[in-house]
Amino acid sequence: MWLLYDIFGIIALVLAIPFFLFRLCLKRDFSQHWLPRMGFLRPVILELVAGRACVWIHAASVGEIVAASPIVGQLRRQMPDRPILISVVTASGYEMANRILVEADAVIYAPLDLSVLTARVIDKIRPAVFVLVETELWPNFIRSLSRRRIPIVMVNGRISERSVRNYRYLGRILKDTLAAIRLFCMQSEQDAVHIRMLGADPGKVIVTGNTKFDQTYGQTSEATRQELYRTLRLVNGDPVIVAGSTHPGEESCIAAAFALIRQIDPRVRLVIAPRQILRAGEVEALFSAWRVVRKTALAGYAGEPPDVVILDTIGELGAIYSIGDIIFVGGSLIPQGGHNVLEPAAHAKPVLVGPHMFNFKDSYALLTQRQACLTVHNAAELTATISELLSDADKRRRMGENALAVIIENQGASERSAVYIKQIVSDPDFRESSLYQ
Repeated sequence: MWLLYDIFGIIALVLAIPFFLFRLCLKRDFSQHWLPRMGFLRPVILELVAGRACVWIHAASVGEIVAASPIVGQLRRQMPDRPILISVVTASGYEMANRILVEADAVIYAPLDLSVLTARVIDKIRPAVFVLVETELWPNFIRSLSRRRIPIVMVNGRISERSVRNYRYLGRILKDTLAAIRLFCMQSEQDAVHIRMLGADPGKVIVTGNTKFDQTYGQTSEATRQELYRTLRLVNGDPVIVAGSTHPGEESCIAAAFALIRQIDPRVRLVIAPRQILRAGEVEALFSAWRVVRKTALAGYAGEPPDVVILDTIGELGAIYSIGDIIFVGGSLIPQGGHNVLEPAAHAKPVLVGPHMFNFKDSYALLTQRQACLTVHNAAELTATISELLSDADKRRRMGENALAVIIENQGASERSAVYIKQIVSDPDFRESSLYQ
C-alpha cells in the first residue's frame, strides 16, 4: 500500500513536469517555490534551523497560518531559545506566513509528499517536534518523521464529516499515519469524535479549543482604521458593507442586494473580497453599473469615492472587517461550507452568513446562539436583513457586543496547545542526541 502511494505520487510528479516548465518560463521566481518542494533548501534557512532542535510547524495555506499565529506567539514566550520553522504548501500561505508570523525564525515550502523528498528535508533540519495544523495528514511526511522518532502533534485539529469519509479510503496508510501522531489537540468534541472514528488512539485525543479565538484580529487601532478609510478612498461615516471570501454564485446575490440597498441609501459602500484573487475581473464585471475599483488600483485613483472596492490582495481582509458596519462571510450561500466568522466577530461586528456553514459548525453555532450571527438563504433575505440592520444601529451594536463576548469567553486554546508541545519536547523519554544514531 505504501509503495503504491509513492508510485502514484511519482507518476503525478512526472505528469506535472510540463506544467512546471511552462510556469518557470512565465514566472522567473517560480523556481523559488518548487526547488524547496523538491527538497532543496537555501543555506540561509538551514543556518537558522538545521540541527538546532527546532519546533517545526506545518500550516498549509492562509487559514492554517491564521490558526498557527497565536500558537507561534505562545511558543516564543514559553520556549524563547527554541527556533521555530514554518512550512507551507501554497504561495498565498507563504506570503501570509512571512507577513504575520514575525516570531518564526524561517518559512519554507514543504517538500512534496514522496518518501525520498520528505526524508531528505527531515534529515537536513532534524526538528525536536513536528506540529500539524488542522487537517494536514501527509502520510509519507509523517512516516518519515516517525521512523526518526520525532514526535508529532496535531493542533487545532478539525476533521469534517466529509474528511472522515474521504480519509477512510487510505486504509492501512491512514491507520499507520494516525498511530505515528503522539497527541491530537482538537478544536471541539465533535472533531475529537471524528478523529477517533478514523482510528486515532482515544488516549491521545484531547479537546483544547479553537486557536482562532486567540487571534489578534480585533486589535486594530483607531489610527489604523482611519488609514484604511484613506487607503480604500472611503468616507468615514458612510455605511460600509464588507463581503469576505465570496465564491461564484454568491457575488451575483450580493450585487442584486447592493442594487436595492443603494436605492434606499446611496451612501452605502461595498468592499468585496473574492476567495480567489484571480476572479477579481469576473467580480468587477458584476458591479460595472457602479464606480468599482480594485484595491491594487487605488494608489493612483483620484476620482469620487468608489461605490465598490474589490479586495484583490492577500492578508488584509481581517483588518478591513474593522471598518465594516455589516459583514457577510462567503462560502455559505453555496454548499462550500463557509469561512472564518471569528475574524469579524473579534471586531465586534454583526455577521451574516448563508445556510451552508458545515466547515465551521462550532463557531457558527456559538455566534448564532448569542444572536451575533444571522443566516440568510438568498438575495432577497440578504437585502432585507442588511436593510434592517442599517436602519437599526442599536441592533448592530448588540450583535457586535455579543460577537466579541463569544470570542473572549473561548480564548486560551493556543496557550494550552503550546504547553502540550513544550511538555512533549521536554519528555524524558525523548532524546535529541539519539535521533539519528
